[in-house]
Amino acid sequence: MKLTTEEVRHVAALARLGMTDAELELMRDQLSHILESFDALGQVDTDGVEPTRHSIDVDSVMRDDKVRDSLPREDVLSNAPLREGDFVRVRAVLGDH
Repeated sequence: MKLTTEEVRHVAALARLGMTDAELELMRDQLSHILESFDALGQVDTDGVEPTRHSIDVDSVMRDDKVRDSLPREDVLSNAPLREGDFVRVRAVLGDH
């Protein structure tokens, strides 16, 4: 599937990427190649093939979740740069500044 430059320009605009004409041409070629690769994969006959998640066994490096007591509130709040009662006060990130 060969993409047009206009299609790549549209995708770049959706992603809010500014691209030069040379970059658009490079991306057109690269994205077209990627889509062709996916098309080739889509033509592979997978009837009767059991789905797998990984081709090899994967062991988690994360620890098991275990219920345990929380830290004491005063210990946690003692590390807060600003505090308001039993809460950490933070600078507003939405609204009027």
